[in-house]
Amino acid sequence: MSVHRTQRGFTMALALALAVAMGILLMKAGPSVIREVQRENEAELIFRGEAIANALRVYFAKTGKYPTDLDEVMKIRPRILRQKYKDPMTPDGEWEYITQVQPGASGNTKGLPIIGVRTLTNANGGNAFRLYQNTTLYHGWQFTAEQNLLGLSNPLNSGGAALKPGGASDKPADKPADKPASKE
Repeated sequence: MSVHRTQRGFTMALALALAVAMGILLMKAGPSVIREVQRENEAELIFRGEAIANALRVYFAKTGKYPTDLDEVMKIRPRILRQKYKDPMTPDGEWEYITQVQPGASGNTKGLPIIGVRTLTNANGGNAFRLYQNTTLYHGWQFTAEQNLLGLSNPLNSGGAALKPGGASDKPADKPADKPASKE
């Protein structure tokens, strides 16, 4: 009988050692999992913010004005925004609206034309793992229809040329040929 008790004790000790080892491994893996989740949330934030900014650009092109609420964007047919995206970095999913005009002393933006959004999060002290728009501060990531609010040239233009106010490019336009090329 004592052999049986010894084997049961050994099995218990082995199970306890395995549980301790798994706990240590999980403690080491925990921070990397948290970082990976934060990186995924940052990627989703950029995707959703850029989708909203693009929808605001299209809304302005179709209506000649900016909406006062994202619900107005959702009413345009055909849809210009797949869904009314929530901020993935905040628990309630609310965005901070960037308006075309400055809000009054109260800070209330209700009824003001929305030209963009930014996150309200202060996760990780407001510091991101990614560099976006030349900053790692979440609050500095502005997703706006008017990327160029001050009328300065926009180096982030996909064509590489800076856009002037009104959409003109600094790149020289290709001139049409005056005469057809001669065959030699």
